[in-house]
Amino acid sequence: MPDFTPRPGHSVDGYDVTTRLGTDYYQVFADISDEDRAVWERAQAYVDEVGTRMQDAWDAAAYPLDIAMRLGELDLFNDGIVHPDLTRFSPLAAGLVNMEVSRGDGSLGTVIAVQGGLALRTLALFGSHEQQARWLKPVARGEVPASFALTEPDHGSDSVSLETTARRDGEEWVLDGAKKWIGNGASGGITFVWARVVSPGDETDGAVRCFLVEQEATGYTGTVISGKASLRGIHQAHVALDAVRIPRDAVLPGAKSFKDASTVLYSTRSGVAWSALGHATACYEAALAYSQQRVQFGKPLAKFQMVQERLAQMLEELTAMQLYCRHLADLEASGGLRPTQASLAKYHNTRAARRIAATARDLLGGNGILLENGVMQHMADIEAIHTYEGTESVQALLIGRDITGMSAFA
Repeated sequence: MPDFTPRPGHSVDGYDVTTRLGTDYYQVFADISDEDRAVWERAQAYVDEVGTRMQDAWDAAAYPLDIAMRLGELDLFNDGIVHPDLTRFSPLAAGLVNMEVSRGDGSLGTVIAVQGGLALRTLALFGSHEQQARWLKPVARGEVPASFALTEPDHGSDSVSLETTARRDGEEWVLDGAKKWIGNGASGGITFVWARVVSPGDETDGAVRCFLVEQEATGYTGTVISGKASLRGIHQAHVALDAVRIPRDAVLPGAKSFKDASTVLYSTRSGVAWSALGHATACYEAALAYSQQRVQFGKPLAKFQMVQERLAQMLEELTAMQLYCRHLADLEASGGLRPTQASLAKYHNTRAARRIAATARDLLGGNGILLENGVMQHMADIEAIHTYEGTESVQALLIGRDITGMSAFA
C-alpha cells in the first residue's frame, strides 16, 4: 500500500472500525466464570491472529484450510459436545466461541458449525466405539476435515424427503445420490452421509441412516460450488455419490432415523443464534466507531441526532440478541432447553442481525461497501446463516406448531 500523503479534500487515509469494543450495555456477560472467559479469550486471540489472511481469502473466494483447522489445534471445535474424550465446554463458552469467531469472520464461524457442531457431534452421539476411537480426536484436533451431508439439490427445507440411497451388497453398503451445500465436502477428509436404506422386505427398508465415508472412496466426487456471494472463505461442495462402496461397519449404529439427524440440527441451531450475534456486534461496533471518526458538515457524524437515534436502535436490537443467547445457554446448562426455544433464538437473531447490518451499511455511506471496513462482508455472510440450519419460514412453522398445537407444514 502506498504511503498516505494528506491533500486538500483527502485528510484521512481510513477509519479504524474493526477494533473490538466489547459492547455489553446490560452487562450480560459480566458474570461469566474464569474458565468460560479463558475459552472466549482464546477465540479472540485466534481471530486476531488470522484476521488479515481471512479477509483476503474471503475477497478471493479461497478456503485456507490451515487457518480453518487451526481452530482444532486451539481446541475450539467442541461446540458444547459432551463426550469423555473431548474437552468439556459449557454451553455459554461454546456460544461465546461461536459469537467471537463469527464477529471476526463468518466463514470461520461456519467452519465451527460444520466441523464441530455437525460432524463432530454426529460422531460423538451416534458413532461406534471403533469409529470414535479412530476419528473422534483427529476431527476434534483439526487433523481431518469433516463434513455433514444431509441436504440435496432437490431437498433443502424438506430434507426429510432425501433420496440418496444405501443398499446392502454382501459385506458392503453401496451409496447412490447427490448432496449439496456440504461444507468441507471437497476437503479431502471424511463425510457423514445421510441416506435412505433400500432393503425390500426388511424392517429397515426406508429408514434414514448415517454413513461414514472417506472422501477418497471410489465414486465419491466433491465439486466446490463457485459463484457464492456469501461465506466466500469456506468451500461448500456439490457431492456426487456413484455406487460408492463402503464397509458394512461404516454405518453409525446410533443413527437409525431422520429424528437423529434432527437432534444434531437442533443442537447446532443455538450456535447459529450466537453466530448472528457475532456478525451483528461487528456491524454495530463498526458503525459506532465510524460515526465518531467520520467528519461531515464540520462535525463527527455521532453529533447528528439522526445518527444517534440509529445507533440507539441498533444497540436495542443487539442487547436483545445478547439476552436471547445468554438465557439460551443457561437453559441448555440446566437441561431445560427445548428445540423450539433454540428455533426462536435463531429466528430472532438472524432477522435482527440483518437489520443491524443494513443500518450499519447506511451509516458508513459509500465506505460501507468496502471490504476493509467489514460491514459489507458481514452483511453478505448473514444471508447464509439466515438460511442454513432451517430457513426463517421453517423456524416460524416449528414455533407455530409448538404454540398452537397444530401443524401447518404441507
